[in-house]
Amino acid sequence: MPEDNLSGDGGPPVDIDISVEAGDWPDEAGLARLVDRAVDAAFAETGVTGRSELSVVFSDDAHIRTLNAEWRGKDKPTNVLSFPAFPFAQGGPLPPMLGDIVLAAETVSREAALEDKPVQNHITHLVIHGLLHLLGHDHETDAEAEAMEAIERAALARLAIPDPYA
Repeated sequence: MPEDNLSGDGGPPVDIDISVEAGDWPDEAGLARLVDRAVDAAFAETGVTGRSELSVVFSDDAHIRTLNAEWRGKDKPTNVLSFPAFPFAQGGPLPPMLGDIVLAAETVSREAALEDKPVQNHITHLVIHGLLHLLGHDHETDAEAEAMEAIERAALARLAIPDPYA
């Protein structure tokens, strides 16, 4: 379901395609609202401008485990994976397509329950996290992790979502 954030609501210039492929997720309209808000907040915090497209896929542990094994050599499910369509350097122009963010239903639900947080808040956080990867951020070093988490915290605060790292 394509979601166009080019309306006059101040959203970022990103066309978002949402696909629910597998797993037990909230309704697609609700997911679209969560994704729109997450993308708006992440773009507001990063200051990135330009036009682009983004795909967000809601799937399950089996699918993400296959992707994780194939692309990262880790034969286990994870909560979110990001697949950039084009290289993006922070501060550079947006590529025509940012890439794909894939979330796994069972892992997302399990983590939300273990952390005693609403699953919608966790989905929002993971979409922001995945988008930041597509925007050139990473957490391979402590400094990178601190910088990325600071952006995540600020974006979530814009949405009145508590700090997931507290």
